[in-house]
Amino acid sequence: MRTKPFAPVVLILALLTLVAGCADDPYDILIRNGMVLSGSGSEAVVTDVGIRGDRIAAVGDLDGALAERVIEAEGLYVAPGFIDLHSHASGGLASEERSVAHALLAQGITTAVINPDGGGPTDLVQQREDLFQHGLGVNVVQLVPHASVRREAMDGSHDRAPTDQEMDEMRRLTRQGMEAGAFGLSTGLFYTPGFYAETGEIVELARIAAEFDGVHSSHIRDESDYSVGVVAAVQEIIDISRESGVAGIVSHIKALGPNVWGRSAEIVERIQVARDEGIEVWADQYPYEASATGFTAALVPAWARDGGTDAMQERFHDPETAPRIREGIAENLARRGGAERIMFRGSGELVGLTLEDVAEDRGQDPVDAAFEMIRDGQSPGIISFNMHEDDIERLMRQEWTLTSTDGSLPAFGEGSLHPRGYGAFPRKLREYVVEREVIDLPFAIRSMTGASAEAFRLGDRGRLETGRIADLVVFDLALVNDPADFMEPHQYSEGMLYVMVNGRLAIDGGDFTDALAGRILNLHGPDLARVDLVADDD
Repeated sequence: MRTKPFAPVVLILALLTLVAGCADDPYDILIRNGMVLSGSGSEAVVTDVGIRGDRIAAVGDLDGALAERVIEAEGLYVAPGFIDLHSHASGGLASEERSVAHALLAQGITTAVINPDGGGPTDLVQQREDLFQHGLGVNVVQLVPHASVRREAMDGSHDRAPTDQEMDEMRRLTRQGMEAGAFGLSTGLFYTPGFYAETGEIVELARIAAEFDGVHSSHIRDESDYSVGVVAAVQEIIDISRESGVAGIVSHIKALGPNVWGRSAEIVERIQVARDEGIEVWADQYPYEASATGFTAALVPAWARDGGTDAMQERFHDPETAPRIREGIAENLARRGGAERIMFRGSGELVGLTLEDVAEDRGQDPVDAAFEMIRDGQSPGIISFNMHEDDIERLMRQEWTLTSTDGSLPAFGEGSLHPRGYGAFPRKLREYVVEREVIDLPFAIRSMTGASAEAFRLGDRGRLETGRIADLVVFDLALVNDPADFMEPHQYSEGMLYVMVNGRLAIDGGDFTDALAGRILNLHGPDLARVDLVADDD
């Protein structure tokens, strides 16, 4: 009669004995006396962190504990690995020479969300195989790219609503991606063909993402006053979330161009009202006054891009439509603050020059120079200096504003590009925490870790707590720096002394180890390591 009540006691004692025995086992890595930031927004606490395998095994006073490797972190901050919520690094990560992701790791980034702005492949399983071909230096989160889904279902980039059959195919492709483990849907409603999609089309696909508790991350329809205006474009994301039940993320939130400077106050009000109503809306942001996009996307009206490049070129050469295109280019250039604010990036003779420089060399009006360049097939990437610091700071202070790079992962030293791909996260710490004191350190770290993991449903990442995955950074705040700038962008960030991905050191004492410990995360299944898809020949 006593066996039933006695059995649980025996079990509890056995478990306690097991736990005590585990506590005496050596840790793989022991970080001592660091200033630990949990990622919750709370102040740093000086304590120890013990790592076993890929997990945080203990956080607290571990005096006397043994470890295979001890990192003395007195005077250093210890935080969860940073999460880049908007990354164009997929191409670089799939290449042999860049799969180790040095530019990301040097910033403290341990997880990157790829396929943003509606771009990327529709076959996410194949993308995984491509990413794992050479191993991964960081973790990867996949999104289902709406623009690619739309092109595949509609056989091109068309300015029209999908037929019922095409809409069914778009639903099928979206569901296929979510079932493959994607964390949500990405849209690029400013770009073609995303711009041609009505709100209802996005709601239909967002409902599928919501079924899986996924997110909708969007380059909104208008960040300036190109069409509906930035405030209405943010409201569209709120409306999509309200109707579909999906969590909405406004990508790289900004007020772009002099015409909308100051309207960040309205944006903040709209998002806060929605959140107070229980609608889950977030935003991500990179901490720069300049954006980067394509010359054509920035200046050519969307109607003129219908049907793709060949159709657009025909309109440029049509005497009836060409004047309308030129007029649209003039309006869009004014929106971005003029030709002196457009700087060319990429490769070739234009790199580092402004549109104003090119127009002067040609002896032309900047609008005519832009028209002829695009008409003649010359459409480089641009950096556009069009944000106001007041708006950047106001948006950064919001508890729902997260952090991203919006950067790619190019070959080191090749081509001119936006420095955000090398420096966004350290720049936020240096410029806006240390120097300007716009936000404090715990708030900044939360925007890079805990809040990002909450928004994207990253489960056991983003917080420095016992039992969570050991994606960690150890940094010296006094040394954190982002030397990458607009003229010399290919410079690694500084100050991240130790970076750990899934329990393995990717940066050790400031030096890259070239460990390939990254995984592809799965919203509703086990995370995938390289060995799961590709035979590891290393």
